[in-house]
Amino acid sequence: MIEFIIKLHPEIVIKSNSVRKRQTKLLERNLKTILVQVDAAVRVNNNFDHLTVRCDSDSAELRQKLIDRLSCIPGIVNFSEMQSSQFTSLDDIYQQVKDVYASQLENKTFCVRVRRMGSHDFSSIEAERYIGGGLNQLVASAKVQLKKPDLTVNLEIKRNLLLMVRQTHAGMGGFPLPSQSDVLSLISGGYDSAVASYLMIRKGLRTHYVFFNLGGAAHETGVREMAHLIWHKYSLSHKVKFVSVNFAPVVDEILEKIDNGLMGVVLKRMMMRAASTVAENLGIKAIVTGESIGQVSSQTIANLNAIDRVTDMLILRPLIYHDKQQIIDIAKQIGAEDIAKSMPEYCGVISRKPTINAVLSEVLANEENFDFSVLDNAVQQAKVLDIRTIDFQADQQAQIVSELSELPATSIVVDIRSPEETDLKPLQLVDVEVIELPFFRLQSQFSTLDQTKQYYFYCDQGVMSRLQALVMQEQGFKNIAVYRP
Repeated sequence: MIEFIIKLHPEIVIKSNSVRKRQTKLLERNLKTILVQVDAAVRVNNNFDHLTVRCDSDSAELRQKLIDRLSCIPGIVNFSEMQSSQFTSLDDIYQQVKDVYASQLENKTFCVRVRRMGSHDFSSIEAERYIGGGLNQLVASAKVQLKKPDLTVNLEIKRNLLLMVRQTHAGMGGFPLPSQSDVLSLISGGYDSAVASYLMIRKGLRTHYVFFNLGGAAHETGVREMAHLIWHKYSLSHKVKFVSVNFAPVVDEILEKIDNGLMGVVLKRMMMRAASTVAENLGIKAIVTGESIGQVSSQTIANLNAIDRVTDMLILRPLIYHDKQQIIDIAKQIGAEDIAKSMPEYCGVISRKPTINAVLSEVLANEENFDFSVLDNAVQQAKVLDIRTIDFQADQQAQIVSELSELPATSIVVDIRSPEETDLKPLQLVDVEVIELPFFRLQSQFSTLDQTKQYYFYCDQGVMSRLQALVMQEQGFKNIAVYRP
């Protein structure tokens, strides 16, 4: 049996009973929604101060899938993998405990805590002393310490059953979705917007996405990949919207009508106007951006102040004080780094001498020359997608790219997953050549391959392989298909 005990984030625990009960129920519902997709036999129980996840299976693969999922669900501070077994004596208990804990005690202080229920020929204190003494003798570098030890060996003895924590895993923390309402995140596919979206999800905010397209189909493809990754990994329990707005006509209007030094500020103001309209149409009351003080010219206090004046809607900036390296580190931690670093910069407008101290009256005077029907048309023609169907949309867009589940022996499969994914689970095929070429290197390296041969793109879920096939097809490559085992 696989069993986990789920601990709530501390900020949930300190809430009033009614709030705590509501948030615990939300977490219970989210766990059921997500984990049933891993295995239909998973059971989730709500015990008010903690939850349990159980499955009648000993599959190592299923265990790892559950660990991967539980570590990415908002509201969980940590979760402990439990091991239950029968025992015949106190020494039998010790033998089972040492098999689990001996390797964890090297160079650490520890203590043993036992909770006992039922009739036994030993007391809880006797069990603690016996097991603790045995572990202390077994591991020479370990030391018993009853107050504030490095590791506590927690055991429960219920009649003839021994329960112990096999391993504790860190959770995502935060609040369960959607305990804090909805927000609309401006996403560009880069580090900042990805990390800002993740942080909002962690705070229990159901995060929808709006994308202002400045770079055509290739730009949108990359941003869809990023939005789908953040959603699928951290907020799979809820459907969200992905809104794409073609901003190229707006940029053309800015280049023609706005003073050079104010172009960047005006572009951001137009994005805020458009985002506010999209948010209102979706019933959302706040906008999220990845802006950080001083990172670029449009992100000075004066310029941000001028940008914010364009809307009454609440604008959240979770990265406002973060350094760029901190943002990159978080992106790496959450698995967004590879896509972010592959995204080219789409600046939209480039000022020769961008202002860092915008004066609102000057901005307003410039905007009097702007044809706002261009902005209105862009918003009205926006594409609104259910993010769950992005893989379906990729199918529709890349429908002329063939997809095979069985390949000829002479085929060449291009594994476009990131190096971390291929190292963790290498693709091994019989009599079929496999080339590892991460998606973020396709643009620069695919052309170096022998173009007289047929290549089949592969990724775990098939979403990225289809999207990348579309991009490469638009660039003129016709020898590409998709491998879906």
